[in-house]
Amino acid sequence: MTEDRVGLAEFNGLPESAAVAAVLGCCSSPVWARSLVAARPYADIDAVCDAADAVLAELSEDEIDRALDGHPRIGARPDTAASAREQAGVAEAEDAVRAGLAEGNLAYEEKFGHIYLVCAAGKSGAELLELLTARLGNDPETERRVMRTELAKINRIRLGRLLGESA
Repeated sequence: MTEDRVGLAEFNGLPESAAVAAVLGCCSSPVWARSLVAARPYADIDAVCDAADAVLAELSEDEIDRALDGHPRIGARPDTAASAREQAGVAEAEDAVRAGLAEGNLAYEEKFGHIYLVCAAGKSGAELLELLTARLGNDPETERRVMRTELAKINRIRLGRLLGESA
């Protein structure tokens, strides 16, 4: 097992506490992690991701907020290797884009009461700012659905990396 990767077979065989700790690195909701681990063994990574989506869809809003706690603001200094990889496009952004993200994050949090969460993998800082600006026009109910969808995308990427047999 490397620092942030276990194979599917190893994951299926890990003691419960170790498996929960491993998937908490993908999503910081304890309910999500315990539920995902409780359904082991999985036949393949797609089955894990499908189960992850199903569990996420059933989480309470409070538990979704716990999941959000595991993510830094877009454009802020990433606090994990996963966040750094996913937000790599922001590192290259111009100062005006970074300033726009900082300002937009504050406006978003004031309007919706939680961080702006987006699947940032493969997106430039300018693209992330454009998405943020567009999402500020959503009503709270719509935005909550969009945020859950983005969280599911992030979870799938992180689970794939965690459980993938190779780089």
